Amino acid sequence: MLKLTYTDAGLHLERLGTSLEVMVAQRVILALRVGYPLQVEPSRASFLLAACTPGLSHLEAALQHDCSAISITPVDAEFVEISLQGSWVAAGSHAHEGMFLAAFSDPIEFVLYSLWTLTQSQVSFLV
Repeated sequence: MLKLTYTDAGLHLERLGTSLEVMVAQRVILALRVGYPLQVEPSRASFLLAACTPGLSHLEAALQHDCSAISITPVDAEFVEISLQGSWVAAGSHAHEGMFLAAFSDPIEFVLYSLWTLTQSQVSFLV
């Protein structure tokens, strides 16, 4: 499962071995115990990758055979947008901070996580 955490500091993507159902159940229990409002709803999330990211063609090839819940859309000459279907977990549907959870096949999750990690290391190197 992929977990995208959106905060005021930015986006962080993780690949977890936990199932979507277990993660949502844990968040609901935590919210109930601490009295925090929580909403879980189907949604889409997206993030940018450099169009020249090595391995992007592997994701495109994998999606040809496997997954309609992920789309790759060119933004401009330099970037593509990766859009994922999953569940938004936050204080409300219009919250700017929260957690987005999505489950795909292991190979697709691995490629997505690898591409995002590679992009983050390139950005960190440039800063």
